[in-house]
Amino acid sequence: MNPATQAPHGAVTMTKGMVMLFAFCCGAIVANIYYAQPIIGLIAPDIGLTSTMASFIVSLTQIGYALGLFFLVPLGDLLENRKLMIITTLVAIASLLGAAFTDQPNVFLLISLLVGFSSVSVQILIPLAAHLAPEESRGRVVGGIMGGLLLGILLARPVSSVVADHFGWRAMFIIAAALMAAISIVLALTIPKRQPDHSASYGQLLGSLWTLLRQQPVLRQRAFYQGCMFATFSLFWTAVPLELARNHGLSQTQIAIFALVGAIGAIAAPIAGRLADAGHTRIASLLALVFASLSFLPAFIHPIYSVIGLAVTGVVLDFCVQMNMVLGQRAVYALDAKSRSRLNALYMTSIFIGGAFGSSVASAVYEHGGWLWIVIVGSVFPLLALLRFLSASQKGSLATA
Repeated sequence: MNPATQAPHGAVTMTKGMVMLFAFCCGAIVANIYYAQPIIGLIAPDIGLTSTMASFIVSLTQIGYALGLFFLVPLGDLLENRKLMIITTLVAIASLLGAAFTDQPNVFLLISLLVGFSSVSVQILIPLAAHLAPEESRGRVVGGIMGGLLLGILLARPVSSVVADHFGWRAMFIIAAALMAAISIVLALTIPKRQPDHSASYGQLLGSLWTLLRQQPVLRQRAFYQGCMFATFSLFWTAVPLELARNHGLSQTQIAIFALVGAIGAIAAPIAGRLADAGHTRIASLLALVFASLSFLPAFIHPIYSVIGLAVTGVVLDFCVQMNMVLGQRAVYALDAKSRSRLNALYMTSIFIGGAFGSSVASAVYEHGGWLWIVIVGSVFPLLALLRFLSASQKGSLATA
């Protein structure tokens, strides 16, 4: 790659401090799409949504994120990265404030879509870090930053529950908007500029997405695996607050403590990065898919669906989902350095389509069949990914993934 296309490695290096900064920004931004997840039971009646429609708040946010991944993130291969990230962060501020002050259900759902759409700057930041990191430590750097991102996902839920319990759900969106204002300043002052040298138009750039998807079997496989895994992840974390509140009598603050247990799984990201750098991607992926498929077993072992059993499921599932995500990201980034933003867009879009599906069916599945149906549906997705993985391995088409 032409040195002019990126921040020079000699001028900007991925020090531990930079990795921590990138990780913090990613975690803070991606948290926007998860604040609503544990408090949809509070938001829905306040704005006039039915209980069966409540999960659409979560799914529309994830659909918005998927749309942003597809239409905005590829611009990271065309436009100056820092400016693009700051603009999307400013839009996030406006949408979060809109969510805090609207009383109309349809408007809130539309704003939820926009919150997701404007939170994709993290997926421009991660490929930028991959550009700045040397090949031999790229997995470690990406894993460290993904650890921050995934910690943001996991901490968003307990933080939101506590804030909503003490100050009301609207306060959470006001606080999130203030945090985004601070993040936009941090991005402007600290993130290095990167001007890609891609000469294609925006239309050609979007058109090239289909070419990349067609030409890269590793991308297709990894997108399918993680899409299935994230469907289960979103299904579990959308339904479990309802189960804990209704059948175990937990308050929002107690649900927050439960969600904090799930944050233990964030340690998977740096572990996965190191395993990928060491060449253990295949075996680590297999283990992640196997244990994710088995993660709902505590619900069968304990018919009363104890809180401890639910917590075990949450920790194991989070660990496996996050490990597989980082392993996949490392494999995808290795395919084509000049197309990393677009490769990342395709990979992450597939993931959040899976997540949006999982969260959208969560309320309906739970209302019709209780936690047993969540267990059954949640186990199917990682099993599908595992079967596809084993099939690809037998055909020898997973040499680099």
